[in-house]
Amino acid sequence: MAIRERLSGNEAVAYAIKQVNPDVMPAFPITPSTEIPQYVANYIANNEIDTEFIHVESEHSAMSATIGASAAGARAITATSSCGMALMWEELYVAASNRLPIVLALVNRALSGPININADHSDSMGARDSGWIQIYAESNQEVYDNFIQAFPIAEDKRVHLPVMVCQDGFITSHGVENILLADDAEVQKFVGEYTPEHYLLNASEKMAVGPYAVSNYYMETKRAQRQAMINARAVILEVAARFEQMTGRKYGFFEEYRMEDAEYAVVIIGSAAGTCKAAVDEIRSTGKKVGLIKIRVFRPFPEEEIAKALSKVKAIAIMDRSEMFAATSGPLGAEVRAALYQAKNCVEVVNYFYGLGGRDITISDFKTVYSNLETIADTHTITDMYEYIGLRKEQTEEV
Repeated sequence: MAIRERLSGNEAVAYAIKQVNPDVMPAFPITPSTEIPQYVANYIANNEIDTEFIHVESEHSAMSATIGASAAGARAITATSSCGMALMWEELYVAASNRLPIVLALVNRALSGPININADHSDSMGARDSGWIQIYAESNQEVYDNFIQAFPIAEDKRVHLPVMVCQDGFITSHGVENILLADDAEVQKFVGEYTPEHYLLNASEKMAVGPYAVSNYYMETKRAQRQAMINARAVILEVAARFEQMTGRKYGFFEEYRMEDAEYAVVIIGSAAGTCKAAVDEIRSTGKKVGLIKIRVFRPFPEEEIAKALSKVKAIAIMDRSEMFAATSGPLGAEVRAALYQAKNCVEVVNYFYGLGGRDITISDFKTVYSNLETIADTHTITDMYEYIGLRKEQTEEV
């Protein structure tokens, strides 16, 4: 039976960790994820869980210890943000290439510099090619739900890849919302016991983790990682179907909001989708057909499904919360454009950058985006592929 509660996103993740009761959690504090290991440490101190908490001296050490615990056969997790993830960079690739089913709670925060502690997606998008599955949340409910689903995805024998569960710093991590929690016993049954087939502490099996790979073998390991990422697509949907049976809440690769007859669409990731939904509702009340696609799973990217969902619209705005300094788009823009190109969909597409360093985006901003899409569809003219929302333009000429 569902439990009604009011929790911040960080509290929701910590509560999910308490319910899962993992074997090991190494962690080092960094804003705005610090509360997650703090809450977990309290659960341990109060004898509510028996997770082994490891105090380490840096985020690099946190991921190193998590890798060691997972390789030894433990269900291992950690949490971080921004520059903490940057300090883990080397180990992110090690975790993925060693095929370790680690779950990381990432509270998205802008990477320095300049120094900024607020939300954008530069940390996780910077790690998009590291081999980790990436799942994003709009709300505290989704943060909780995604974290629970991460374990059976990562630990499935067809996958065995680490999973990064992302939420927007301070917006969801510290904002309090009403939330429905599953029963402890249901969660434990859902994630099950972690019983690895191969692990270092298995006395009956000799094995090595992370050996040196000469040129004759390295490429094959990368191809195997790609196959695991391909396999993850089916597993993600299977786990989502089981989760829906347990909770009634439905998940997929992305959410389509009022897309059934939409002529103009926004594609976005994270908490700003809630603001965009409010704009969609207001614009719909005037009779205009607008819709939204909110990406939940960025890795593996659901290329074919996205192209199909956007196949009937006249114009699309792709919203990136991370700069990529590419010629025409940000990280999400590059993926969506590639999907549309592969599907031979010649729809008008424009890319917007918003919310960098935590800058606000409003309903009015989204209304302007949809109005611009209508103009683009009518004129087939895009004046600037690199639009920034809320930018103080008088400073853009300073270099």
